[in-house]
Amino acid sequence: MDVSEALDLALERGETGIHAAAYVGGELIVDVRAGTVADRAGAAAVDEATLFPIFSVTKAVTATAVHLQAERGLLDYDAPVAAYWPEYAANGKEAVTIRHVLTHRAGVPQMPLDITPDRLGDWDWIAGRLAEVKPWQAPGTANAYMPYSFGWILGEVVRRTDPVDRSFAEFVQQEICQPLGVENFWLGIPEGFEARVVELHSYDDLPMPEKGTLRYEAVPPLVPFTPATYNRPEVHQAVIPGAGGITDARSVARIFSLLANRGEVDGVRLLSEKRVLAWLEPSDDMGGYDATNGGPGNPTGVGGYALNVDPFMTPGGGGKRVLSQAGAGGSVGWADVDTGISIAICHNRMFVPFPTADPPFAPLGDALYEAAMAAR
Repeated sequence: MDVSEALDLALERGETGIHAAAYVGGELIVDVRAGTVADRAGAAAVDEATLFPIFSVTKAVTATAVHLQAERGLLDYDAPVAAYWPEYAANGKEAVTIRHVLTHRAGVPQMPLDITPDRLGDWDWIAGRLAEVKPWQAPGTANAYMPYSFGWILGEVVRRTDPVDRSFAEFVQQEICQPLGVENFWLGIPEGFEARVVELHSYDDLPMPEKGTLRYEAVPPLVPFTPATYNRPEVHQAVIPGAGGITDARSVARIFSLLANRGEVDGVRLLSEKRVLAWLEPSDDMGGYDATNGGPGNPTGVGGYALNVDPFMTPGGGGKRVLSQAGAGGSVGWADVDTGISIAICHNRMFVPFPTADPPFAPLGDALYEAAMAAR
């Protein structure tokens, strides 16, 4: 099945608006769009200006920012978070390390239960409240996925280790996006960009976690990963480093091309090859029981990226060495470190639950991979 056929099939199977891209090395091989920016009559078509929320795909960018600081000798993965952020040692978190957070084994997925959509944009308030959290479980002992807190903990460490004291959003723009030539990745969209962001929708209701569960504390009831939250302009303007990227597939695939090409793209080296390849190692008990999810854990490797997982996160089939990251509802980015191929898919219909056994875009991922392989 070619890319065009797979794109049509994705729409037939329930997608509304979609953007997909694939790179080989630094060359953009596929850049295709289809559908509409909203699920209603008369909605505009997805075009080159369209931007999509990508939820936890953002975590891959935040992890990459951490790795840049490690590459520069500004942080150590096995050092406590509190070595760079002293206030974080409060309430028994002295032993929480950077690596614990990267691998979702820090035991601190909780967020302030009184957080609101408006407060998602208050970085200092969130950081201060996260510094007060008492661990749910001892760090390094078990999996507990960090839907939101992952981003602010690591983002605050990046901010505090930045010699020129930039905001996390400025750091990502200047140290990742600009060197790679990425023009449409935003943590907090600029003024005037709201009209470019798709309207998310879902045909299914997302089940809300029960009060008293860890999931309830990790994703508080006023800020669930739903269209009702993530269609709000104030959320689009917020810097949410674990789940708030606003972007397009071409930008995501370009960022993942840095991983696919082992730290160097188009003569720009940001990370060493040895460092990137080290992230293919599974984390402790990868895929084992996860206290946040109440079931199998995420397939996170030691670098904070998901490792090759079929079917939706390993385009072209299993057996590949892939670094990837999916987001709520189904956006995804992939990097194949052996072929230099990177792929991204962004869309505006959220599928619940996700991942599904057979997501509508699965054939599209395979078709993108085949097109990229043919172009190598």
